[in-house]
Amino acid sequence: MAKKSKGNRNQIILECTEHKATGQPGTSRYVTQKNRKNTPERLELKKYNPILRKMTVHREIK
Repeated sequence: MAKKSKGNRNQIILECTEHKATGQPGTSRYVTQKNRKNTPERLELKKYNPILRKMTVHREIK
């Protein structure tokens, strides 16, 4: 089980937006942390998608 977060730093999941739109099987997801106090909005980062073999935008999911 995941441990309870103490303070403002929470674990988040980033999912590829381009891969989701293509409808191909599988997903590209990354797990990272962010400080909710400094960045309350959803995080968007450019990460490598091994299935599409290129850099794509990954957006935070709930």
